[in-house]
Amino acid sequence: MALRQEQHLKQTQRLSPLQMQVIKLIELNSIELEDKIKQELEENPALDEAIEKDEIDDAIKNEEDEYAEPLSEEEIVKGDYMSEEEMPDFRLSSGGGTSFEQFKTDFAFSGDYSLHQSLLDQINLRKLSDTEKKIAEYIIGNLDENGYLESSLRSISDDLIFQLNIDTTPERIKKVLKEIQDLEPAGVGARNLQECLLLQLRKKKQKDTIRNAIYILEELFDEFTKKHYDKIKRQLNVDYDDLRDAIDAIISLNPKPGNTWGDSMEMAMANITPDFIVEIDGQEITMWLNNRNIPPLRVNRGFSEMMKGYSENKESMSRDNKQALLFMKQKVDSARWFIDAIKQRQNTLQLTMEAIIDLQYDFFITGDESTLKPMILKDVAEKTGFDISTISRVSNSKYVQTHAGIFPLKFFFSEAMQTDSGEDISSREVKIILKEKIENENPLKPLTDEEATKMLNERGYVIARRTVAKYREQLGIPVARLRKKL
Repeated sequence: MALRQEQHLKQTQRLSPLQMQVIKLIELNSIELEDKIKQELEENPALDEAIEKDEIDDAIKNEEDEYAEPLSEEEIVKGDYMSEEEMPDFRLSSGGGTSFEQFKTDFAFSGDYSLHQSLLDQINLRKLSDTEKKIAEYIIGNLDENGYLESSLRSISDDLIFQLNIDTTPERIKKVLKEIQDLEPAGVGARNLQECLLLQLRKKKQKDTIRNAIYILEELFDEFTKKHYDKIKRQLNVDYDDLRDAIDAIISLNPKPGNTWGDSMEMAMANITPDFIVEIDGQEITMWLNNRNIPPLRVNRGFSEMMKGYSENKESMSRDNKQALLFMKQKVDSARWFIDAIKQRQNTLQLTMEAIIDLQYDFFITGDESTLKPMILKDVAEKTGFDISTISRVSNSKYVQTHAGIFPLKFFFSEAMQTDSGEDISSREVKIILKEKIENENPLKPLTDEEATKMLNERGYVIARRTVAKYREQLGIPVARLRKKL
């Protein structure tokens, strides 16, 4: 078969190095960006902080004179593309953002004294053999953030053989687990909710109320979870006052004992560093990015001059010097891209937040949730000219400080609903009404989803029962049967 050459014309899209940097930096909040900049400053000798004002001015002038123009926002979305596989390794070092849910989990266990460390310190005071202590350490290491042990004793036995070369039985592991379950906080090391609650009750003084509570959990746990109080009362043969005391004793327990060490997480959430600051002066709104800890950057002068000296003697330089020149060029390019990516990120965040303020102007003026208008990612994308995926990245894990408090950007997004008059309203307005109605319900006869739907329909909101159920679940409110109280 004869060989022949053919030409084919096709269009492909590839992300440029700068675009990759911008995409990854947009996902970061201000704290993560600060850490990322510190990391780049440590890893890239060509990147430097511009500390003095004249250095900042020189850095800006050098960028304008020597470097290519930064990409426009339109080019960020539509511009020159390069696949990630084709990018040199040093250009991929920026890494992605971390979701706030993951940040909470990491923060809760990054303190000086975590739940796991506390349990290890306590278990070391117990009279256990060296093997039993290793088993205990393994079990503690497998507890989840709530203090529960999800692995079965059989699977732990198998893991100990392969990982620690400890051949033991589930019965011996159970004995060690009992030691862990005797530690503080009470309930830690439980394998399910029932066991967790019983561990806590058995540490209390054994009076009638506690004995009744233990009997309910041991013999009538299914009835308790379904709130079949009349059946429990008949089984216990007690009056309503004694039943109420036993139920109250159970309800007062902590179903997630590991959260005792979650105070640091709550403090982190209560002391969030906002990415945007919004201030109100009459009807005027002023907004700016919180760049307090974000240093201005420049390309290191000494590094650039050294590279320039190598370049002038390029023809006579040795192979090692050529490799050094290539390395320096890569680092300088990387520094330039990083600086431009930071600028593009800041501009993208600024324009996105301005669009959100414009669309939710009434809320930022009044701070009243009921004034929030229906708004989806597409609305902000159309107003800014950015892609929807860009708006999604900006709104993820970002917070804004207002006179009404600190809010995640996702707070301002909600789907549209209609009243019977055809007026568009935010689903958040319906959720507020639903929440208030449930908070004021009769605890002996909680509001069902059907009753809530009827109530909302009577107020003029066109809404189906399944939508009411969805909103109730989003608000973290259980079904009526589980809200019933004595």
